[in-house]
Amino acid sequence: MTALVQRLEGPSPAAQVALDMVKRGLPLVPVGMVIGAIFAGFNGAMSVTYAMMLVLVNLVLSAALLGWAAKISFAAVASAALGGYVLRLGLIFAAVWIVKDMSWVAMVPLGITLIVTHLGLLVWELRHVSASMAHPGLKPRTPRSAPRPVAAGRR
Repeated sequence: MTALVQRLEGPSPAAQVALDMVKRGLPLVPVGMVIGAIFAGFNGAMSVTYAMMLVLVNLVLSAALLGWAAKISFAAVASAALGGYVLRLGLIFAAVWIVKDMSWVAMVPLGITLIVTHLGLLVWELRHVSASMAHPGLKPRTPRSAPRPVAAGRR
């Protein structure tokens, strides 16, 4: 059996990372609303909120798609990651296209928020992702009261 047709047993690390980004992004929505209101009034607040919700829904869809594909095979995960990106990008385009002419939409804050929120959450999440095959996905949490191990030969 090749690695491409094997499937993941247990939770998908990619889905865990995407859902963790949603968890970190939700508290930022009120902050974004205030910033939008400061720079563009009510329309700015509404546009920033809409854009942030689009980003969070995009991440939830990503997590769901990758989690579903992981149960099928690793090849399905690769296909879902690439195809899902194109699909979700199209959904974001459609969601913006539908509201672009509405009175409450301020396109500049909406566009800036879409870009900054996606990139900001990705960069912020880098601090929480494990680059280890021993712990794929998120870094394991260690209790704060646990003493740090001393390296051999150092005292």
